[in-house]
Amino acid sequence: MTKTFLTADTHFGHAGVCRFLRDDGSKLRPWDNASEMDEALIDNWNSVVGPDDKVYHLGDVAIPRRGLKCLEKLNGNKVLIRGNHDIFKLSDYTKYFRDIRGCHYLDSYILTHIPVHPCNLTRYTGNIHGHLHFRRVQDEQGDIDPRYFCVCVEHTDYRPIEWEEVRAKLKSSV
Repeated sequence: MTKTFLTADTHFGHAGVCRFLRDDGSKLRPWDNASEMDEALIDNWNSVVGPDDKVYHLGDVAIPRRGLKCLEKLNGNKVLIRGNHDIFKLSDYTKYFRDIRGCHYLDSYILTHIPVHPCNLTRYTGNIHGHLHFRRVQDEQGDIDPRYFCVCVEHTDYRPIEWEEVRAKLKSSV
């Protein structure tokens, strides 16, 4: 049976992301260079995603353009929700994605790269997003807002996460 997966912020080819730090000074990603990171992300992806599975990539696929070549090695039927770093020509992405969108609706959830403003969530059960890497959307009291779910690779063990798992976690947090 075909499964649906979600992921964001792979940053294939991006050496700089291997130097990013968390607020406590620890490394954001465990790799020392982009080549190591790319190979691990490809292996992790293909360990859970089958050739016929659907994957929604919620933006920031590759930096620089040569990082897009990693997409040739990835399983799945891919849809890109463009992120703020997905700045190349549309034709650069259409080789690897069956569709490219600004956002997508899945069940009653909105999929975006950057989290939507809370006042825009009234029409949706929640927002599945990327962009924040290790951070989470917080409510006015500083608590994690249960209407948001971040699928950046830093939150999903550096691999796509199955939609059914995301849905279960969202329902249990409300």
